[in-house]
Amino acid sequence: MPYVRDVPTIPSGPPGNAQRFQGLPAVDAPLQPDYEAPDTLLVSQPEQLRALADGVRTAVIALLRERAFSTKQLAEKLGIPKGTVGHHLKVLESAGLIHVVRTRQVRAMTEKFYGRTARLFLFQTEDPADARAIGTAMLRQAASELERSHEGTGFGHTKASLAKKDRIRLERRLKRLMEDFLAAETPDGEPYALVTAMYKRPGV
Repeated sequence: MPYVRDVPTIPSGPPGNAQRFQGLPAVDAPLQPDYEAPDTLLVSQPEQLRALADGVRTAVIALLRERAFSTKQLAEKLGIPKGTVGHHLKVLESAGLIHVVRTRQVRAMTEKFYGRTARLFLFQTEDPADARAIGTAMLRQAASELERSHEGTGFGHTKASLAKKDRIRLERRLKRLMEDFLAAETPDGEPYALVTAMYKRPGV
């Protein structure tokens, strides 16, 4: 399987491998959301994987790591119509990835606030196409954040022909890098994101 991350990291390995998926919002986010949620959720059903292979829904999941949002607030944050946000929320809720965490009465209407069903998603997938779709959505989200970044960014895009043993070794190093990045998180730090992808080039 390809090695991707975001919201996910799915390294090469047997179908039993589960890997962390952490939403990284495009805004400053505290380490704890303003609602209760379990630490982890295993994401392995095709419906769940398809739900996350979409740029808008990836952005929603990322924002909900910060705090609970209503449909109106998400529409304002993402700059898209409320009806569009409502559709994506229904898809995510149906897949068991988000749920209503609280409500507020606004005149005669009940405003719903949504949160993630877990702080971290653990991915388990047997179909490489699912990993590719989620990885693509993650990279689009990272590109969108990069365009809005106020600081200089270190980046690179290089190509090489690798032996299998070197591919496996490098995948392990990327996994360790992601783990080190997460382990360095501190309440007093500044918000950063790290994106990695190693893939077999098409048509080569």
